[in-house]
Amino acid sequence: MTHGEIVKVAGPLVVAKALTNPQMYELVRVGDAKLFGEIIELRGEMASIQVYEETSGVGPGEPVIQTGSLLTVELGPGLITSIYDGIQRPLDAIRAQYGDFIPRGVALPALPRDRKWHFVPCVKVDDVVVEGDIIGSVQETRAVLHQIMVPKGLAGRIASIAENDFTVEEPVAVLRTESGEEQSMTMIQRWPVRNGRPYTRRMAPDAPLVTGQRIIDSLFPVAKGGTACVPGPFGSGKTVIQHQLAKWANADIIVYVGCGERGNEMTDVLQEFPQLKDPRTGEVLMNRTVLIANTSNMPVAAREASVFTGITIAEYFRDMGYSVALMADSTSRWAEAMREISGRLEEMPGEEGYPAYLASRVAAFYERAGRSLSLGSQPREGSLSVIGAVSPPGGDFSEPVVQATLRAVRVFWALDSRLAYARHFPAIDWLQSYSLYSNLLERFYDKELGERWSQDIREARALLQKEAELQELVRLVGVDALSVADRLVLESAKSIREDFLQQGAFTEGDSYTSLRKQLRMLDVIMLWSHLAGKAASGGVPLGAVLAMPVRIEIARSKSIPEANLAAFDTLENSIGKGFEALSEMDTTAREEYHE
Repeated sequence: MTHGEIVKVAGPLVVAKALTNPQMYELVRVGDAKLFGEIIELRGEMASIQVYEETSGVGPGEPVIQTGSLLTVELGPGLITSIYDGIQRPLDAIRAQYGDFIPRGVALPALPRDRKWHFVPCVKVDDVVVEGDIIGSVQETRAVLHQIMVPKGLAGRIASIAENDFTVEEPVAVLRTESGEEQSMTMIQRWPVRNGRPYTRRMAPDAPLVTGQRIIDSLFPVAKGGTACVPGPFGSGKTVIQHQLAKWANADIIVYVGCGERGNEMTDVLQEFPQLKDPRTGEVLMNRTVLIANTSNMPVAAREASVFTGITIAEYFRDMGYSVALMADSTSRWAEAMREISGRLEEMPGEEGYPAYLASRVAAFYERAGRSLSLGSQPREGSLSVIGAVSPPGGDFSEPVVQATLRAVRVFWALDSRLAYARHFPAIDWLQSYSLYSNLLERFYDKELGERWSQDIREARALLQKEAELQELVRLVGVDALSVADRLVLESAKSIREDFLQQGAFTEGDSYTSLRKQLRMLDVIMLWSHLAGKAASGGVPLGAVLAMPVRIEIARSKSIPEANLAAFDTLENSIGKGFEALSEMDTTAREEYHE
């Protein structure tokens, strides 16, 4: 290892001299405390280093030790159920050894070195393997089968392999290359976090990431391998939405990155996930989850590392053929850390003080999402979906971080504080939000649910848009000035908003809704809307239509169990019979009702 010398300390930024052939993003140990740092600028003989730990007490003259390697993560059995900080230090192991506070400079391996895993080979001696091929597996948890892959740059014939119990550092197989050299393969790989893992080719996103959240799955869907942005002001429900997606999305692996958020929010995750029953596997949700925690009281420089650490781990599981969902909460805190470091580097500021490269950094993160075929002689299809929360000051969506994110993602779930204060959750504004995957996913929905799904969605969108136009008129002249048809539009849109889009995250039976139940819920709302229009045009009093008892049953349909969707058939019959009774009202009764 080579050494340099500190000449300047400015918060998390340290400037050093006399480094030997330094390289960008090289990992270094700073000061007598050996703090973790990364070279982010080279200017003449000076190297600027962002330090991922508190720099108090560090001063000029102290050494800087070069490691010669980039910031990397360890990949292998032991990732699932773990909680790491932004540079993949295992927080549970640190707590067990050092207590509740992280000592500066502590370096524990990310994967446990003493634990043995039962390795089951799937290839045999003399088989030819190449980079990315699976040579065996480990049952990491009851929910996750961890595939052991040939690491980067290796190819040849299997010289020896056996089923046994191994630690991650013990050789599980020996590979003989074309040159005759023998290479030992272990269950651990290392990968630089800023470099995306390679794949054979990227594929079109043609299947939805089903979340069970009605407004998302129906109006603004996200595809497997897609990207989504959740911007909103404080208290509008960004974290709750991400928790819901982590709990219910049809992904095999969840990677949850808490980037600069409050510690109590990560505490909620740590308390809920080990207890929440996973609807996919029947196990606890933590058995297929990796947590990256870089809370607001941790050093700001580590926020940038945390999102890249998380997405590198997610890519690793994607390469196994899994569907992975990554939640980043919140990328605004990451951007604020970039702004602080950029200011200390004395770089030319861009809009609102953010660095000029803000948009390219954000895009580099989201571009690593996708649906792809892995490397190897038998490529596996995997997907990585990325959902990032953004916290613009005052809910201003014209803010630079939101705009940079919108240029990189294809789904925009705009949270509205007015909806949140009105207790309408999820507080996603159906007029501002959009999804560019809707058209791509129509074929999937038509195949799985029939064409009625797309028809219902189009009608629901039209009613909500028409309602917004009529609300302007209502503010001017009042609802009584509207025609009967327009008043029915308002009532139908209200039913869509309150009986379908509004959903209780903490209400059993309503927290998750399958696609088929969503279709049936929309069916009954649209059926009532169509029959109400016919009845009103046939002379049935509007008051009688609006006072129908079956409307209460429609509102309660969200509580119908998933195992009893036949109840919607009964509800549709009730709606039909209710309108038949109204149409049979004699003329005298109608006149009395009008009076």
